[in-house]
Amino acid sequence: MKIVNVVGARPNLVKIAPLLREMRRHPEIEPILVHTGQHYDEKLSEIFFRQMGIPKPNLNLGVGSGSQAWQTGEILKRIEPVFLEYRPALVLVVGDVNSTVAASLAAVKLGIQVAHVEAGLRSFDRTMPEEINRVVTDALAHYLFVTEEDAVRNLKREGLPTERIYLVGNVMIDALRLFLPLAKQSQIGRELGLQNGGGFGPFAVLTLHRPSNVDSVETLRGLLQAIARLADQLPVIFPVHPRTQQRLREMGNQSHPQLRLVPPLGYLDFLCLLSQARLVLTDSGGIQEETTALGVPCLTLRENTERPITIREGTNRIVGRDPARIVAAARSILAGRTNGGRVPPLWDGQAAKRIVEIVLREIS
Repeated sequence: MKIVNVVGARPNLVKIAPLLREMRRHPEIEPILVHTGQHYDEKLSEIFFRQMGIPKPNLNLGVGSGSQAWQTGEILKRIEPVFLEYRPALVLVVGDVNSTVAASLAAVKLGIQVAHVEAGLRSFDRTMPEEINRVVTDALAHYLFVTEEDAVRNLKREGLPTERIYLVGNVMIDALRLFLPLAKQSQIGRELGLQNGGGFGPFAVLTLHRPSNVDSVETLRGLLQAIARLADQLPVIFPVHPRTQQRLREMGNQSHPQLRLVPPLGYLDFLCLLSQARLVLTDSGGIQEETTALGVPCLTLRENTERPITIREGTNRIVGRDPARIVAAARSILAGRTNGGRVPPLWDGQAAKRIVEIVLREIS
């Protein structure tokens, strides 16, 4: 059974690692890996293949950056011949990036079934490109692999057949559980001066990359002013996404001495920091899940989330972009006022196994 697995961006690589690992345990499956090249920076792509033991892609389409429409169209053009050559029984896509929706559209137009891993997540904010990608991909997919009950309800509300929906857990957490012991051996804490003797001193982690947060210099400046007030209390490690770096250069790149701007980090180094952080501030969906699994307090710098279970059951709070609200929430956490949280059902490291079992049962 040929399965073409399509990746394009950093979060895709984290999610595909446990899936490929599980597929390779079954000799009846021939897993084929296609990288669209949507992320092509060393730290955003190549290092993940090395650190997570992901095999070299069978093909790299080398699409690169561009507008939403250009990038989606270019992936469509380049991936169709790949599907025609391999004629797979299934195309498997993960997440919500442009590579996900483009590969799905190309596959179904050729009569190839699509499996969407991480289906049904909704922010209900159609200004987010990722939300459009999620909705369209789910409408096209034959197999909808879901991380949480909220996503099941979303898909049923949209009229998608119940027999296509499978609640299997979270492959992002599969990867976290698999690689956390190795991540704890990382020397990133020592390199950044965060370790005192054998342990870490208190620090926070910040990530910002969404257009709604970084494309406006005014919005980004307000967020960084709030973070600077937090940095008065403890170091804040800020791995800077290339998109964000461009805006920082336009602003003159002035920051608080304890706001530590560093290049994008590999998965193991970043997971090490997440696991040891006193607090994480982010606009990333995946990090909301990872911090929930790790039991680390997380403040989401958005007005919504497509992962409500991380708020209801996990350690996540939505604080938006208002500097006063961000500072108040952060100081509350640093003062020890947190609600704890628990790991959601089926986030047990076995999601990839469940997915592959379903694929073998339904397709073979």
